[in-house]
Amino acid sequence: MIRYKSQKQRTLPGFDTPPDMILDPDNRWVKLSECMPWDDLAQSYHKKLSSTLGRPAKDARIVIGAVIIKHKLSVSDDETVEQIRENPYLQYFIGLKGFQSEAPFAPSLFVEVRKRMGQTVFDEFHETIIDAVEHRKARRIVESGNSDDGGNAAESDGKTGLAGTTETLAAEQSAPDESQNHGKLIVDASVVEQAIRFPTDLGLLNEARELSERIIDELHAHSSRPQKRKPRTYREVARKAYLSVVKLKRPSNKRRRAGIRQQLQLLRRNLGHIETMLTAYPYGTPLPLPNWLLRRYWVLPHLFEQQYEMYTTHTRRCDDRIVNISQPYIRPIIRGKQGKAVEFGAKISVSLTGRGLAHVDKLHWNAQHEGHDLQSQVEAYKKRYGCYPEVVIADTAYGSRDNRSFLKQRDIRFAGKPLGRPPKITPENEDEMKRLKAQRRQEYRQRIPIEGKFGQGKHGYRLNNIRAKRADTSIAWINSIFLVMNLLVLVQVFIGLKKIVINIAIWAKDTTIFRKIVFEHTHQFISCRNFSWQ
Repeated sequence: MIRYKSQKQRTLPGFDTPPDMILDPDNRWVKLSECMPWDDLAQSYHKKLSSTLGRPAKDARIVIGAVIIKHKLSVSDDETVEQIRENPYLQYFIGLKGFQSEAPFAPSLFVEVRKRMGQTVFDEFHETIIDAVEHRKARRIVESGNSDDGGNAAESDGKTGLAGTTETLAAEQSAPDESQNHGKLIVDASVVEQAIRFPTDLGLLNEARELSERIIDELHAHSSRPQKRKPRTYREVARKAYLSVVKLKRPSNKRRRAGIRQQLQLLRRNLGHIETMLTAYPYGTPLPLPNWLLRRYWVLPHLFEQQYEMYTTHTRRCDDRIVNISQPYIRPIIRGKQGKAVEFGAKISVSLTGRGLAHVDKLHWNAQHEGHDLQSQVEAYKKRYGCYPEVVIADTAYGSRDNRSFLKQRDIRFAGKPLGRPPKITPENEDEMKRLKAQRRQEYRQRIPIEGKFGQGKHGYRLNNIRAKRADTSIAWINSIFLVMNLLVLVQVFIGLKKIVINIAIWAKDTTIFRKIVFEHTHQFISCRNFSWQ
């Protein structure tokens, strides 16, 4: 059930604090709260909830604000709740009426929120941030217009200067012509690593064997004939054999294969015992196993088949290879990076606009070529901005013939080296060839922002250490990090626009006209309470 109040009337002076506590209006969380389009984000979040059924849900601002705090500070779920409980600025940010010493919610709320917030919700969040940034950047005033001509106009006639400013703002807000291409689209791909142990064949088989022993223990404890002898598993012998191999610094291939063969034999024996014990439960009867253990049991036969096939064929690869029993959807992705040839996680295709906003367009759990996502990324750009980009900046992996033909049909230039043999340099075309080469080099350097965005996410917000345990919660975790990074862009635009509006107030010298400009051209994003009317 949806329970929500509009956030337009939340002010810092109205936030209840102890008598000896004074909040700073220039605090980073206060500034972020002022520029957040809370109502639009709440509307997107509520689409996953029922308006009539179920318990009253937590306020959308509390939920969204808590997710932003968690990934902004890069802390765990429990630590996020403690930070909110101790910090009045964080409590103001999530929309509480006043400071309270009790935790506003339990840490388990994050798990349910990650399950609920799918890719559709985050896509709408991204559209909301784009709309806010585009509206605010469209309202920016060129500094040259304010410094020279604008100042003289203000001295002579304040109203005339404001009229010119209004016309400039209106012209900047005009929608782009769909028949023309505008802007640039920067695309790239990266792997978002999951927080899993590095997989080895022997380690996976040992873990699978221990899980099978746990299943045998559970089934025997719930057996209708407990006096029957439990199947022998040789767990102590298997554990000693496993340790005798992994403790070696550099085990030989023969020794390693002998250890794998022994673990395969013991795992096959245990799976046979489990199948025999499950015959006591007819089809449709619930099994006496906890859900987490039952899900892992479904993975064990597939893991055994893959490992047995690789052992018999003397290979180290197979289709849809399982590298983690608790997260079987993770696949090894060969990247060829220095020091890290293989990465384990989701492969994301990200697009970055000239405004600095990044969006996860595609997310794959299998190793797929990122060049196949370019066409859908270009169409997504047109859906957001109403026109195609003027240029697509990407590395050579995106420069296939199909992609180049697709871009050419839409009058989009691909900033990359042309295919085929380079033309022969002659005195007539030497200058033109040098110019094109310098242009390609300059445009290729414009890929630096998206590489920096990946670095910002991985080193600043732990994008390379996703600790979610499910595929859907991992997707929500990844999108939350990109949401936080886009909000930082929104804050920069908000602060810059706030300074410009204050300059307009000083320049206008007319409170009535200034109020009109603020309300007409900043809509709901900037409230007049943020500025002084003196």
